[in-house]
Amino acid sequence: MFMLDWLTHLAEGFIGIFNAGGKTFVGFVTGILPTLIVLLTAVYTIIALVGEHRVQGLARFFSKNVITRYTLLPLLAMFFLTNPMAYTFGVFLEEKHKPAFYDSAVSLCHPITGLFPHCNPGELFVWLGVAAGITKLAESGAAPFSIPKLALFYLIVGLFVNLLKGILTEALTRMLAHRENVKL
Repeated sequence: MFMLDWLTHLAEGFIGIFNAGGKTFVGFVTGILPTLIVLLTAVYTIIALVGEHRVQGLARFFSKNVITRYTLLPLLAMFFLTNPMAYTFGVFLEEKHKPAFYDSAVSLCHPITGLFPHCNPGELFVWLGVAAGITKLAESGAAPFSIPKLALFYLIVGLFVNLLKGILTEALTRMLAHRENVKL
């Protein structure tokens, strides 16, 4: 009898995992998926209205300055092309800047998700977890937090960190190229 109870409990737990996954999936279908679809449609509409050549021209303009190259260019790339296509904006850069741009673009995947979830929906669970924790804190009265304000600060800090990482990666790329006698 003990073995039968144990097997029954194991089977209920096994199917319970899939039931919980199904509930989460339904939550996404009725919650975030419509938002992501509308955001993607809006972004592609903006690109079509503005013109792809103008978006590319703006990317070329941002690639000329070290500050905009590692802040605004990854932001523009991630917003318009989303992850993983955003990395293709590296085509507008000289070879010596490509590793640092990639580092900056990859690092922006999480900070941008709070304000623009269409940019990196694969990592949305991280932001939703943070937002759920902050919401619980706010509801308990522990701290008055604003989720949109948190998302904005997260993006601003992310852009600042991207700038630092871009500059550092660019310097490391120069150093390694020099050491290996690679002309950049």
